[in-house]
Amino acid sequence: MKYFVRAALFAASAMPALASAQSQDARNFGAREFVQQISLSPDGTQVAMIEPMPGRGAALVVANVESGTTKVVLTASGDPDQLTSCRWASSTRIVCNIYMIEQLDQKIAFTRMVSLNADGSDLKLLSKRTSAGALGFAQSGGEIIDWGPDGSNGSVLMTSMAIPEYSTGTHLANTREGMGVELVDATTLKRRSVELPRGSASEYISDGHGNVRILGVSETRGTGMSTGRYTYSYRTPDSREWKKLGEVVADGIGGYAGFNPYAVDRDANIVYGFDGKDGRTALYSIALDGSLNRTLVFEHPQVDVDGLVRIGRQRRVVGVSYATDKRNTEFFDPELRKLRAALGKALPGKPLVTFVDATADEKKLLLFAGGDTDPGTYYLYDKASRQLAEVMPSRPELAKTSLSPMRAVNFPAADGTAIPGYLTLPPGSDGKNLPAIVMPHGGPGARDEWGFDWLAQFYAARGFAVLQPNFRGSTGYGDAWFQKNGFQSWRTAIGDVNDGGRWLVAQGIAAPDKLAIVGWSYGGYAALQSPALAPDLFKAIVAIAPVTDLETLRKEALGFTNYDLVSKFIGSGPHVREGSPAQNAEKIKAPVLMFHGDRDLNVGIGESRLMASKLRGAGKPVELVEFKGLDHQLDDDRARAQMLDKSDGFLRTALKLPAKP
Repeated sequence: MKYFVRAALFAASAMPALASAQSQDARNFGAREFVQQISLSPDGTQVAMIEPMPGRGAALVVANVESGTTKVVLTASGDPDQLTSCRWASSTRIVCNIYMIEQLDQKIAFTRMVSLNADGSDLKLLSKRTSAGALGFAQSGGEIIDWGPDGSNGSVLMTSMAIPEYSTGTHLANTREGMGVELVDATTLKRRSVELPRGSASEYISDGHGNVRILGVSETRGTGMSTGRYTYSYRTPDSREWKKLGEVVADGIGGYAGFNPYAVDRDANIVYGFDGKDGRTALYSIALDGSLNRTLVFEHPQVDVDGLVRIGRQRRVVGVSYATDKRNTEFFDPELRKLRAALGKALPGKPLVTFVDATADEKKLLLFAGGDTDPGTYYLYDKASRQLAEVMPSRPELAKTSLSPMRAVNFPAADGTAIPGYLTLPPGSDGKNLPAIVMPHGGPGARDEWGFDWLAQFYAARGFAVLQPNFRGSTGYGDAWFQKNGFQSWRTAIGDVNDGGRWLVAQGIAAPDKLAIVGWSYGGYAALQSPALAPDLFKAIVAIAPVTDLETLRKEALGFTNYDLVSKFIGSGPHVREGSPAQNAEKIKAPVLMFHGDRDLNVGIGESRLMASKLRGAGKPVELVEFKGLDHQLDDDRARAQMLDKSDGFLRTALKLPAKP
């Protein structure tokens, strides 16, 4: 079987041009992905792409597959409206999700869905409007869980929130509350209730053909606080009656126990979901015929199985994925298994292949392929012609930039445990006596994976060796590795991070006096907390949107329904103070640079302000850079370039390195 690659289908239609005194590396690596999200029309004639605009905005661009012509049909300023996803309801109609953060009594996130024609005309609000008599407001504008039933064209099956209305003097006021499901025509906005609102409903799962088969209900206390217990019910194909499927219960430290349903296969009449097995997560299926027969579909002896691979308009399950040193996929579908192997040969250097979308008949597939030294490219594959056409590179700014291989490594912790991680060396380096950075990941419920990483590649391009440790407290390696999460088990997690720095020095990779630590979110917490165990190890600290005080983090959840879960996750006891960088500022010897957006809902900017105040009070060198109007991701080209440029200069000064253009 032979595959042909054609030239790129589309030019860079809205590529931002940034001019500033910042380094070229900072501008190139700080630029957001040029294709932030992409989808293929059901007939395969058009693609819709969300592309960045200069600064923090974004544009929806529709491109014709045959002619290569493009048109900007919708824009969002990024302040506060952000385009997060756009998908085809039909071959002529697109639905988009808009996310925004507004300041009311406190900062609140909202989503709303809109629909529009492929040429940008007839823009309408798809989300259900809240009446003037509503006794509250809906933060969520709904989520699409499926397209309309078989045979329909341009309708969406979407969740909607019902808000009780002021009822004095009228019998027409809505008294229902909670999440329901509606079938909505994306053009006329004609709506029909499919599932009546339920006050405790948290999730609905369809079968890919317009039929709701799974209902998730969240248990709450009288105060409205979530208990972390979710009850799932299912329907047999010939009934509207709900039957008990099972329960999922939060363990209090960041994990869950019980079968967690993800996708229904209508033809096989089963539901796929994840559950624990021998201390790791595995994929199971349960029959929805009334028998509830349970089958182990796939497990891995070393790591968690954590991803379903789905394809097409019906989002059918075709495989499962997991990450060892690299992300791996096991395909259930023989045709896709064979295609994936062939693509690996046709696209050397791009082993990470993901099927993104497909036409209604699945004869054309939209896919993404990339690797560690290749940020990736989107392609359109035609099964009939066996032709592979390049659609768009994800980071065209880096086309002429030499990137560095990311190598999987293991290093010993103090207790002898082998800690996995990834090492990226500067291009052309011999890997000896370098300035080096330990860069712990965010989360802590996360892990780093092999592939292109814009932060690691930037610092490598600037001459630094970068180690990304998957310390104990990371997810993906099973319950024992996760421990009691990276906050309650902070000594183990931070100890592993610090041991990564010691390993760099012991291997001769890092010069002992030129070792720094850089982290984002939990990684920023780890960077600031590392001196609590090893005050002399790192000579410079960069923390982006960091957690700095566990009690403050707990208080940030006050007033939200997940407060009890957040509180349990943080826990109580001496570790709350001992594990808070702001309470241990006097132990920090290295200079500190922090960055934070003032609209951050994940970690409030007050945490960085508190840390800066504590450090100044202790007579420690610190600088805090605040970005107005940005959230946790700092989703702004100029802000990211500024962050990269400033952090590079800061590290060079602190580590006594020569300036670099």
